[in-house]
Amino acid sequence: MYRISVEDEFSSAHWLRDYEGKCSSIHGHNWKVRLTVRTGELDDKGMGMDFGFLKKFLAGVIRRFDHVNLNETEPFDWMNPTAENIARTIYELAEKELPAPFAVDRVELWESSRNRVEYTKE
Repeated sequence: MYRISVEDEFSSAHWLRDYEGKCSSIHGHNWKVRLTVRTGELDDKGMGMDFGFLKKFLAGVIRRFDHVNLNETEPFDWMNPTAENIARTIYELAEKELPAPFAVDRVELWESSRNRVEYTKE
């Protein structure tokens, strides 16, 4: 099995509902996301997935979250925009759009250089 990863970034604002603390006020993050896909197959060039394709794919998935207030952006207009929910949402969006024979392995999301969440269906 091969695991192939790319990283990208997006900037957005959010605030946490039903939370006591500083994060209950609107604030922003420069989020970093790593998408890892897996495949057991290589193409005739010996590649699992072209990094260029995967970079464009990830950029397309996260574009909807860049430079917006997440609390006003579906699905976070009703779901609390926690790092955990954002990571799972990116995973599910990528999973729906990723072509066969590839599968999403995991999504890692940093809200800062010291805070990270990872989502996988393991």
